[in-house]
Amino acid sequence: MEILAATLDTAGVIFIAFAALRVHHRVLYEHKMDEKVFKAMKKEQLVGVVGALLIIAGYLVKLFFVF
Repeated sequence: MEILAATLDTAGVIFIAFAALRVHHRVLYEHKMDEKVFKAMKKEQLVGVVGALLIIAGYLVKLFFVF
């Protein structure tokens, strides 16, 4: 169970980092905020939410099955 918890936690952190980095890259590349950038940001927001849910799931696995 510890491996599952660590995997979920790590995947969540990577998803959130990826979403943040993609948004910053898009804004730097485009140099403006248009509809294309907003659509990309909405998709990356979903990736960030999934990442946060994975972190929470990893915490719950640790809480209920490891301790």
